[in-house]
Amino acid sequence: MAVYNFSAGPAMLPKKVMEKAQAEFCNYQNSECGVMELSHRGKLYAPIIARAEANVRELMNISDDYAVLFVQGGASMQFCMLAMNLLNGNTADYAETGVWSNKAAKEAKLFGNVNICCSSKETKYDHIPAFDTWNLSDNAAYLHITSNNTVAGTQYRTFPKSNAPLIADMSSDIMSRVINVNDFGMIYAGAQKNLGPSGFALVIIRKDLMERVAATVPTMLKYTTYAENESMFNTPPTYAVYMLALVTDYFKEVGGIAAMEKVNDAKAKLLYDYLDSTSFYTTPVQKDSRSRMNVVFRTPSEELDAKFVADAKACGLTDLKGHRLVGGCRASIYNAMPIEGVQALIEFMKKFEKEA
Repeated sequence: MAVYNFSAGPAMLPKKVMEKAQAEFCNYQNSECGVMELSHRGKLYAPIIARAEANVRELMNISDDYAVLFVQGGASMQFCMLAMNLLNGNTADYAETGVWSNKAAKEAKLFGNVNICCSSKETKYDHIPAFDTWNLSDNAAYLHITSNNTVAGTQYRTFPKSNAPLIADMSSDIMSRVINVNDFGMIYAGAQKNLGPSGFALVIIRKDLMERVAATVPTMLKYTTYAENESMFNTPPTYAVYMLALVTDYFKEVGGIAAMEKVNDAKAKLLYDYLDSTSFYTTPVQKDSRSRMNVVFRTPSEELDAKFVADAKACGLTDLKGHRLVGGCRASIYNAMPIEGVQALIEFMKKFEKEA
């Protein structure tokens, strides 16, 4: 029986990547050591982290105006690290479109003023507010958004314009679609959804913004520390970066981000078209804000939701339970999810509806 993992993260990785990692696990390049055993200062590891950065730059078309950093702690660490480095007691605008943007704003308040420039909280984060309704600050230090909301199942189709640098938490849709990095002051993303295993965040930051970093910021929480030391000031998350190198190798092999975007669009269309065709399943998300990464839906009752999740798991369709804060069901269909997995889910959904 084929098994498809619909977890929101840590999420499934491409099978080819997992097989490559398995083959090299105990013996990387005839060293008789695995990558996690290699010195980060050694000759075997240096090309790995260099390849990971080069792949990210190539895939996302990142210019030399930006630093590419590998920072331990994941995206949640970035909620405070961002503010510590770039807010400096000033005011920043935060778009509140979900659980994680709410958490990011809460952390930023410890280091300066936060203006919630828009919010969809009152409607349970069922949409991205129209940009012309946003109340942006004058002279904001930056504007923060969460490009895809894993809990609520919403996603920005386009990005807002502001005089302030645009900062985006792209944890759950990084490298899933083509974007113009030059539109952003900084992008950060936890690795465990589209890029590799958990444990670190990819940070892409415009170099001029790092001039704001105060000397009082602790060394390991300064972006400048990572930039000046090529993410090697201390021992980096060596195996996680190795997996990022493998994942991005794979992305290049299959045609890059544009090719993956086509597949992601096709997967999401299949699933949403089915959801729109039946009254048995419902999704609370407004159509113009639907996520192509995290599809949230419900059956007619909580009891049926629980049965759906359990029966799906028995059929090899795992981790379809909705986030604990909202319940229901959720299918996360990141880059590694093949279209066959979505097709299998739809067939199961049809069968479940008939038998309910």
